[in-house]
Order: sequence, then structure tokens, then C-alpha cells
Amino acid sequence: MTRVRFVALLGCAMLLAHSAAASVPDAAVTIDNFTFTPAQITVAPGTRVVWTNRDDIPHTVVDAANPRAIKSPPLDTDDSYARFFDKAGTYTYFCSLHPHMTGSVIVR
Repeated sequence: MTRVRFVALLGCAMLLAHSAAASVPDAAVTIDNFTFTPAQITVAPGTRVVWTNRDDIPHTVVDAANPRAIKSPPLDTDDSYARFFDKAGTYTYFCSLHPHMTGSVIVR
């Protein structure tokens, strides 16, 4: 009987953890006119950030870290790239095709 209760409690805890993670809304960054908007975004741990290219030419989203934690393929018009941010910190990124385009995600 004790083992059954443990498994039931474990299942409930997992369901609650999944529900809490699922309740964090996505954060959106738009790529338009050779800029990331907003250029700096602050999110809670567990947030999914979605970048969407609205320009007529391809762009990428790549971080400066080594190894790279963020590395999108080239995004054509209306393509999106998403990544979950679970750890606190500042993640600086740029477009590898147009390095003057920069942005950052602050997780806290």
C-alpha cells in the first residue's frame, strides 16, 4: 500500500511540475528591418523565447558562447526559431549573417 501511495504522489508531483512549466507564456522577439525587437528581453526560468523573421531576407539567431547554446538555421521570411531558457543568466546573441544585429535574453 505504501508503494502505491508513493507512485501516486510522484505522479501528482510530476503533473504539477509539468503544469507549472506549461503555464509560463512564450516570449516573442521579432526580426524586422535588421533589428531584434525587443533588443533585450527579461524572462523567468522555463520560458520559451520565439524569434520570428519578418524581414525579406534570411537571418539567424546565434549566441556568442562556446559551445553555442543558441544556434538557429537561417530563417526566411515568417520562419521562427524557439528555445527554452531554464537557467538564470544573460544570453547575448547576434545574427551570424549580419553581426551588427544583436540582442540579449536575461533569465531571472
